[in-house]
Amino acid sequence: MRRAILTIGGTVAGLAALLAFKSHPVADASAASAPATTPSPTLAAGPSSAAGRSSTDGHGRSQSHGSATSSPTSASTSASASASRTVTGTVANTQDGPMQVQIVLTGQRITKVNVLQQTDNGQMSNQIDSFAIPKLTSETLTAQSARIDAVSGATYTSQGYIQSLQSALDQA
Repeated sequence: MRRAILTIGGTVAGLAALLAFKSHPVADASAASAPATTPSPTLAAGPSSAAGRSSTDGHGRSQSHGSATSSPTSASTSASASASRTVTGTVANTQDGPMQVQIVLTGQRITKVNVLQQTDNGQMSNQIDSFAIPKLTSETLTAQSARIDAVSGATYTSQGYIQSLQSALDQA
């Protein structure tokens, strides 16, 4: 009898601790306070030049560092690396409707995600999308890829979002 009471008490305490646990996203303090000239992670390694490199100053303007005799290919690489372009992913058909994502790339970095079409299978679907899409967008900007976690309770939305995002990245 005493073991049963201890077992039940331990189970209740463990369950209470589990339900009270709230995880918080880890804020990267170095990313928030880092100057704009630090290198940023990219989707894929682009062509590099031994003659020079480019970066941005504190005002978002591109600067070129290196020798004065840089080749034409390194100059065009620097110009294209800072150019902003928009890529639209294919429409992913889910059980709750279509999902389509558009990304804005600056160089090889994802700087913005727009959801052009979202699932629309009634009020419940709209509620799910309203909390899932901001989380998926935030994870995309952090991960800089389509390797993101699905949002719990928003499986169809997450799958459609990730599928459309991957097709946009494949086109980029």
